[in-house]
Amino acid sequence: MRKDRRRFLGASLALGAAPFLKANTLDKVFSFSNDTKPLNILILGGTSFLGPHQIAYAIDRGHRVSTFTRGKTNPKVNKRYFENVESLIGDRENNLDALKNRRWDVVIDNSGRRTQWTEDTAKLLKENVGFYMYTSSISVYYPYTGSDFSESREVVLEVPEGVTENQKYTYEYGVMKANSELAAIKHFGENRSIIVRPALIVGPGDRTDRFPYWVARMKKGGDIIIPGQPNEVIQYIDVRDLAEWMIRLAENKTAGTFNGSGPGFKMTTNAFVHGVHACFNSPVSYTQINDVNFLQENEIIGIQPWVIQLPEYAGMSQSDNTKAIEAGLTFRPLADTVKDTDTWWTSDAVSEERRNNILNGEKSFMKREKDILKNWKAHLNKIK
Repeated sequence: MRKDRRRFLGASLALGAAPFLKANTLDKVFSFSNDTKPLNILILGGTSFLGPHQIAYAIDRGHRVSTFTRGKTNPKVNKRYFENVESLIGDRENNLDALKNRRWDVVIDNSGRRTQWTEDTAKLLKENVGFYMYTSSISVYYPYTGSDFSESREVVLEVPEGVTENQKYTYEYGVMKANSELAAIKHFGENRSIIVRPALIVGPGDRTDRFPYWVARMKKGGDIIIPGQPNEVIQYIDVRDLAEWMIRLAENKTAGTFNGSGPGFKMTTNAFVHGVHACFNSPVSYTQINDVNFLQENEIIGIQPWVIQLPEYAGMSQSDNTKAIEAGLTFRPLADTVKDTDTWWTSDAVSEERRNNILNGEKSFMKREKDILKNWKAHLNKIK
C-alpha cells in the first residue's frame, strides 16, 4: 500500500519545496494579434493523452503539425488526424538529430519529464522556433500550504533535506517541472515562452484510471463513498479544453505563465459526484466520510479529483485560473466530459482488462468500498 500511495502522490499531487526560491513566472501577459496564417507546430510527444487533442484542433484550424517521439506509442484517440502529421523519430535522451536545421513557429513540449530534456531542446531550437510552450503542472506549488495559488506564487526548485520517502517522491516531480520552466525561459526569454500549469487532466484518452473511476463507479451505482467534507473544493480540466486553449495561445502569440485549471467556478466534491451521476440512471446510496484520520487509516488518500485535506495538499484544488480565463481558457460542461469519457471508455480503445481492473482489480477502490463502509459504521458506533 505504501508503494501505491507513493505512486499516487508522485503522479497526481504536486511537488515543490525547500528553500523556496522566487518563482520566475511572468506577471504580464504579452498578447499580439494573430496574423491568421497557418502555423508550423512542433509537438514534443504528441501521441499520448494531450497531444492527439492538440493535433486534431490544430489541423482543423489549418495548421501544420510535426511530432517528435521515439515511435513507440500509438494514439488511442483522433487516430485519423495522424495521417496528416509529420512524424519525426528520435530520443530526447540522446538523439535530437531530426530537429536540427528545421524551422517551426512554435514548439509544444508535452514530454518534458526531465529538466535536461527541456534544456537541450530549448537550446537547440531557440534560433529556429518562434515560441516555446512548456506543459508544466500545478505540482510546482507543492506543498500546497497558504492561500495564494496564483502564477506569482513561489515555486519549488530543490528537494529539502529531512523529508520522508513519500514527500521526496512527490517533491521531485514538482522540482523537475519548475526547473524545466526556467530552462525554457532561459533560452527563449520571457517574451517567447508560454508556460501552462494544468491541474488534473481528464477526458477521452486518459491514460490513468483516476477520472474513469468515477465514471465507472457512478454508472454501476450502489453504496458509494463520498470522501471529505461536503464543502471541499476540487479542480480538473477537460483535456480538449486545455488542448484547444493551448493552440489558441500559440496562434495569438500570448507569452506568459498560466494555471490551466478548471472548472470556471468553485466546484465541491459533492457537486462533482452528483454531476457525474446525473449522466446515468443507476440507483445509488451515498455515505459521506469526513473524518481525516479515518480516511488515512483506511488508505483513502486520493480518489481524484478529490484529494485528502492534509496540510501539504489542502491547497491542491485552489489554483487561481483568473489569468488563464482572461487569456481565453473556456470550459465545457461536466456532463459533456463524462459522456464523452464513457463513450471512449466503453469503446475498443480501452481493453476489457483495464475496465475490469477498475471494478475488481487488486488495487480497485471499488472492491474495498464495502469493507470500508463496514469499518465506518463500526467507527461511528464506537464514538457514540
